[in-house]
Amino acid sequence: MYLADFHIHSNFSDGKYSIPFLVDYFGKRNFGAIAITDHYCEQSSLIGKASSYLGVTLTRATLPLYREILKSEKVRAWEQYRMQLIPGLEITKNSISNHRSAHFLVLGTLENIDPSEDISVTSQKARSQGGVVIAAHPVSTRKLEKQTYHLWERREELRDSVDAWEVASGPFWFNEVERAGLPLIANSDFHTEKNLTSWKNLMACEKHPEAILRAIKTQQLDFHFYREEPIHDSLIRVLSRTLDSQLGTAPLGHSLSF
Repeated sequence: MYLADFHIHSNFSDGKYSIPFLVDYFGKRNFGAIAITDHYCEQSSLIGKASSYLGVTLTRATLPLYREILKSEKVRAWEQYRMQLIPGLEITKNSISNHRSAHFLVLGTLENIDPSEDISVTSQKARSQGGVVIAAHPVSTRKLEKQTYHLWERREELRDSVDAWEVASGPFWFNEVERAGLPLIANSDFHTEKNLTSWKNLMACEKHPEAILRAIKTQQLDFHFYREEPIHDSLIRVLSRTLDSQLGTAPLGHSLSF
C-alpha cells in the first residue's frame, strides 16, 4: 500500500514550487503517486482573464511547456523514487457568485481539454482518452475564501459524469459529501508546504497509471490523515476515527494517520 495525493499545484498556476521541486518533495516522503493539477481557467469571465494577466493559470501558450515538463519529470519520478507522476489540470470556472463557480480535476490526459466547456463534455473527452474527472472541494472548504458550489448543486445530474468527489480538501473532512453516496477521494489541494498536513489516499493497486486511475473509478482506495513527524518522515499511525471539531468526522472503516 502507498500514499497518493491527486491535487497538487505548481508555479505554473498559483502554487509556490516548481514541478521538479514537487517531485523531490513528495518522492523523498515515500509517496507512491502524485498528480500535478494546475489551474486552467475559463477565459470568458473577468476573473478568468484576470488570472491569466496575473500568471496564476495555465494558458494555451504555457500548456505545451507544462506538458513537456510533466513528461520528463514523470520519467525521473519513477527512476529516482519509484513514484508515479500523473498529469492533470484543475479546470477552473470562477464567478462572482459561489453558486456559479466550479472547479474539477482532469487526471491522466491533457489533450483536447477546453476550460470553457461544461464538465459533462470534458468528462466524455477525458474518459475517451483514459482519464478521470474529479469534483474539487464541491462544498464549503471551511476556509474564508471563494467557494465553488455549482457542481454540488448538480450532483444528481452529474452522477454519471464525475468519477469521484473530494470528501476532504486539505485537513477538512466533508461529512455532507460522505453521506451523499457518491464515489469519494481525498486530496490536499497543495500549494505550499503548510498544506502537507492533510487527508491523503491510501492505494493498494499496482503502481501503474492505468491501475491507479482504475482504482479511483472503482473506489479501491482508503483515506488517511497525514502529518509529518518532526524527526521521522511519512510515519503513519492508526488513530481514533474521531477528529477534533474543526476537522469533522472520519468515515467508518477509514483511519487517521500521521
